[in-house]
Amino acid sequence: MTVTSADAVTDGQGAVLLLDQTRAAVHPELRSTVESLPGSIRRVAMYHFGWEQADGTPAAGQAGKAIRPALVLAAARALGADPARAVKAAAAVELAHNFTLLHDDIVDEDHTRRHRPTAWTVFGVPDALMAGDAMSALALRLLAEDPHPASGAAAARLAACVIELCAGQQADCAFEQRGPGEVSLDECLAMATAKTGSLLGCACALGALYAGAGEEEVAALDAFGREAGLAFQLIDDLIGIWGDPDRTGKPVGADLAARKKSLPVVAALTSGTPAGEELAALYSRTALDAAAVRAAADAVERAGGRDWAQASAADSMGRAVEHLARAVPDLDAAGDLLALAEFVTRRTR
Repeated sequence: MTVTSADAVTDGQGAVLLLDQTRAAVHPELRSTVESLPGSIRRVAMYHFGWEQADGTPAAGQAGKAIRPALVLAAARALGADPARAVKAAAAVELAHNFTLLHDDIVDEDHTRRHRPTAWTVFGVPDALMAGDAMSALALRLLAEDPHPASGAAAARLAACVIELCAGQQADCAFEQRGPGEVSLDECLAMATAKTGSLLGCACALGALYAGAGEEEVAALDAFGREAGLAFQLIDDLIGIWGDPDRTGKPVGADLAARKKSLPVVAALTSGTPAGEELAALYSRTALDAAAVRAAADAVERAGGRDWAQASAADSMGRAVEHLARAVPDLDAAGDLLALAEFVTRRTR
């Protein structure tokens, strides 16, 4: 596998090139692994990844951006290893990620992903759940069968990560049962780090393990990914409120309509401002119509939630770079990791 370093591209397209090349390198492994599933489960999974229509006919959809597998390969490269040897690990991380997406869509009752109906709305909740469970098992099987000497440690780390992100998802759900003023910002940050940061950290750690890195380097790259993941979640939460539906594939203000206690929302609710009180009153309703969603978005902004989230994302990235420098003192060698981190914190969809 040949992947051009992002440093070779100076017009901001370096990460896009890396992601394209990652998909080309990883998706054959990913697809052949998914195709090994039993028939009915395979059909759901193939639809979810965009490779088939609901009736099983071929589709030309794109199976996600491949940010997490790109981090695996970039971390291996940053530590001097051949990223081609980490392709199975990259595919395993992407399988674990998509397991969470299938379950998240059910929990959040999302009807759209990647500009088409979510798997549970097409095949039903039981089949979508089983497909997600199977993907999680596939991820661990892929690592268990990999002859690479780091595969055992990688499998253990990915399993621990899945447990942590499930705990983060459970906390996120539990927040919805609490009143508007009953969730602290520290709790919300811890939830986001577990729910999103843990898998990005794991992706970087797996790349380091496959490069033969020591414990300190692996821990530093895990910390880098976690901070980048927190920044990713902060931006994702902003997109959930102000994103363009034509680009996100989801209705405008979807998170507000669901009264989710996302990071900018909790920042606004705990701001002690009149706008924060307005938002709390809106969130106390049983449902929000389109006008109420617009009012809630305005209240979040006036209460400082939007500015706080943007500033916090920048702070997280600053900490991420500090952790990265511990593992890769010559940051020029980590250009791909930095390009990917910059990409996830500056995206608009």
